[in-house]
Amino acid sequence: MANRRLAPASEQPESFAFSPENAEWAKTQIAKYPEGRQASAVISLLWRAQEQNGGWLPRAAIEAVAAELGMPNIRVLEVATFYTMFALEPVGRFWIQVCGTVPCDSCGARGLKEMLQARLGPAGHVSADGTFSWLEVECLGACCNAPMVQINQDYYEDLTPESLGQLMDDLAAGRPVKVGSQTGRVSSEPQDAVNTLTDPTLFDGSRVGAWRKRFEEAGKAEEPAAQTGEAASSTQQAAENPKPARPDAGRPVERPVSDAPAQRAANGESPVKPEDRADAAERGRSTAKHGAARPGDADVLDTPAKRVAEGEPAAGEQGHQAVPNRDAVPQQPEASGASEGEVAAETEEARIAGALAALPKDASPEQKADAVGKRPPGLEAARAGKPDELTRIKGIGPGNSQRLNGLGIYHFDQIAAWSRDEIAWVGTYLAFPGRIDRENWVGQAKALSAPAQ
Repeated sequence: MANRRLAPASEQPESFAFSPENAEWAKTQIAKYPEGRQASAVISLLWRAQEQNGGWLPRAAIEAVAAELGMPNIRVLEVATFYTMFALEPVGRFWIQVCGTVPCDSCGARGLKEMLQARLGPAGHVSADGTFSWLEVECLGACCNAPMVQINQDYYEDLTPESLGQLMDDLAAGRPVKVGSQTGRVSSEPQDAVNTLTDPTLFDGSRVGAWRKRFEEAGKAEEPAAQTGEAASSTQQAAENPKPARPDAGRPVERPVSDAPAQRAANGESPVKPEDRADAAERGRSTAKHGAARPGDADVLDTPAKRVAEGEPAAGEQGHQAVPNRDAVPQQPEASGASEGEVAAETEEARIAGALAALPKDASPEQKADAVGKRPPGLEAARAGKPDELTRIKGIGPGNSQRLNGLGIYHFDQIAAWSRDEIAWVGTYLAFPGRIDRENWVGQAKALSAPAQ
């Protein structure tokens, strides 16, 4: 397949600029898109730049398009290297792109490639006289007339190695050539004899129009009020006992709220219906089916569901486990295996999340931090003009180091003296509450600020 790399530096021009005509054309293309969406014109501008540069895109042209559209160079390079319609190396006066996907390959594209290889050399190279170059590409969308090639901007279809060779000879000599099928096929009609759609009534409107007229007349004759017998009975049954409808294909439809326990509780009702509570209390038969109890069925009274329904503990005497009140706060486990820093971090995150929930969504970092803690005192500048290397604290990278400096925090001893409120303030300001505790910034700062022994 295609080599999607830029041409060597020795073949790259030093600069590129649109001609006055193309520059004016580029402005009209960019104006088609709303403000902020100018990048949508990138393919159009790259194509015009390729045409102006003799059929291929140099690095300078890619960078010029990027500057014109206000895009990073790498984004435009991604587009240019993705589409094989853009040639990244010099091409011949006639650039032959051979489709190599399954339909063309099955119909003889390999023979075309072998002929081009023998005549011109490897793909991607220009012939010695500069007339031809060739490349294998993905599907060009003319599968019905395979195999085919694109030469510059035209399609040539229904090719054989011999007909492609003759076509190249005519192009090189300047003789006129026939675009499209080389076998006389019209559009994408079937190969050989045309055996389909030969009856004019299929497409002249007479047959389709006749059927349409019959349907319209039948629809007018069948009025709902005139329905009798079996048809009327079916309509009445459908109205009285409608069947479940099919999904509405994603369209929003008003539906009744399901009668779920959560919904009943939200409406101030009992989460469990009285009839459901009565069903759970039935003795000697399953609630999943009706009928007499089978031999060996367990007594429903001896089930956790029944005991809960009657207000009794769910567990039996052995292995009894108390059922906590629904309104009570769950008791935390005595030992979770987490470190003190992790426990403190989780507690801090939960507290801060609750405080921030009451703030507007557009609150600034300072407003969020002020809502949960107290800003630590800062310095106007580093002592002696030499700040400590805060990145030595695990968890503080270059970006956070600069932000801490912006708060007047330059030295380890400042961090070592932070209180709980100050830790909360800084963690929220930096948008990672709990991290300072989890990574023990204060402890690390104390160790780093301690005098050497």
